[in-house]
Amino acid sequence: MNTGLEKLHRLIALAEQYGCPWVEYQESVTGPQFLLWRLDMEQLLAEGWFPRAVIDGRATVIATAPSPDLATKVRETLGVGEIEFQVTLPADLIRIIEHNRDLNPGFPATAGRTPLAKVRTYLAGWRSLFAHYRTLLAKSRTGLAFIRTGLSFITIALLFLRLVGGGYYLLLEVPLLFSGMIMVYDGLKWYLPARAIYATLPSCVDTRATGGTSVLEAYNEEIAPEFRRSGVVSGAAQLRAEWASMSPVMRRRYLASDRTDMAEERTVLACFRTRMAKARTGLAFTRTGFAFVSLGLGLLRQFHASRWVALDLGLIGVGALMALEGFFWYFRGRRAGVEGLASVREKTRMSTIWDYYFPHSYALPGPGRNPMTLPVRSSHVPGIWATTGVALERTVLAERRNVMARLRTVMARSRTGFAFIRTGLSLFLIGAVFLLFFDNGGGLSWNMFSYSMMTFGIFLVADGFAWSIPAEKMRRQFPYCYGEIEIPIPDYGVPARFWQKVVFSNDQG
Repeated sequence: MNTGLEKLHRLIALAEQYGCPWVEYQESVTGPQFLLWRLDMEQLLAEGWFPRAVIDGRATVIATAPSPDLATKVRETLGVGEIEFQVTLPADLIRIIEHNRDLNPGFPATAGRTPLAKVRTYLAGWRSLFAHYRTLLAKSRTGLAFIRTGLSFITIALLFLRLVGGGYYLLLEVPLLFSGMIMVYDGLKWYLPARAIYATLPSCVDTRATGGTSVLEAYNEEIAPEFRRSGVVSGAAQLRAEWASMSPVMRRRYLASDRTDMAEERTVLACFRTRMAKARTGLAFTRTGFAFVSLGLGLLRQFHASRWVALDLGLIGVGALMALEGFFWYFRGRRAGVEGLASVREKTRMSTIWDYYFPHSYALPGPGRNPMTLPVRSSHVPGIWATTGVALERTVLAERRNVMARLRTVMARSRTGFAFIRTGLSLFLIGAVFLLFFDNGGGLSWNMFSYSMMTFGIFLVADGFAWSIPAEKMRRQFPYCYGEIEIPIPDYGVPARFWQKVVFSNDQG
């Protein structure tokens, strides 16, 4: 009360000093939008004035220190003949300008809901790009399956040719050989475009959200949008802690910032999933390379030196190059899997929108610690959900999408782990076959090579199982992996409990 009386006395004193009415900050104090769009708000703040109304060549201007020089400046800027001044305190003028820029106290211009919506649009574009990349990578893995199938055909044809020769067997050998070559060629056409995107994948950069107290910003927008985070705004955390006392407009600004931070998290997780998809593609390439190497080694050890030795060595060389390139993709993807799981665990520990709207009783100040009740009654008309309620619904839905994105990321990590297992089993079995089948004809070097393959295969299998355990734990915690899926149909004219739902059952395929 004393603070309020002190402010009132200061405003009355200013009004008497300058001989004009006084005004204080309220959300209803706004200026004409068509005029504000073409004015430099930072310059208005530096000069200490704000246009409240412009009608028929007469302007009503709020200022901290009205003067003839300021009146001349305003006339030149607004193109009016008469000016009516209203006086206010500097702190109130700052809040009036911030409010008209759609900003909470102390936040930069990028914290407005329109700039934040633009950032979310850019992030959605990145997620679409990552989805395109994952589609190409899935197509390339299908191509690698073609290559392995074609290689099987070629192997059968060559074995028949080397064991039984030509003659009538050519009727079987030639179609198998040509079919295999066509499948290998077709698979390479599917694989090479995915390989070309290897260097174009952006890094998975997380700017580290701070719970609405800093702002995600976009720059370099004309070429390729990049993102950075502003510094923590002074007083923002304390303001957000007083959620119940904030106006609806101020809440909507925080909710817009929350949705932007959530969009960034989904984009980063999509990047991790893309890099893990690349790792799975690389491991598929490695398995194809192992097939080439095992075929070449098998033929070389079975038939020893012959006129086919150049082909055997060529298969071994090509397969080794393919395996090495695949493992190069594996190490990058493995790092993405580690970082992705760490990101999921970090985001899971952070506060959510529910912590602000319905905080736990132990987190509330005061002796009673009564939890905040929902400011909606069953007797209220549906309009209670307008604007702020709709923003809350969108934020809650965005948070639900983030929860599912975290689950998809962990599941993608599990699929990548299973790719490790398949690759490790392939390597282990190849080494075991060489060790058992060629035991009599192989020397120490061959046996050491076989044992090395088996050991590395066991390591990959163990690594893959280690990746699948967190996914199994999370799958049991969330209901998205089994049962029926309900998708609500939003109708923002009524509360969410009255929305219709579409149910998809696993029995429907």
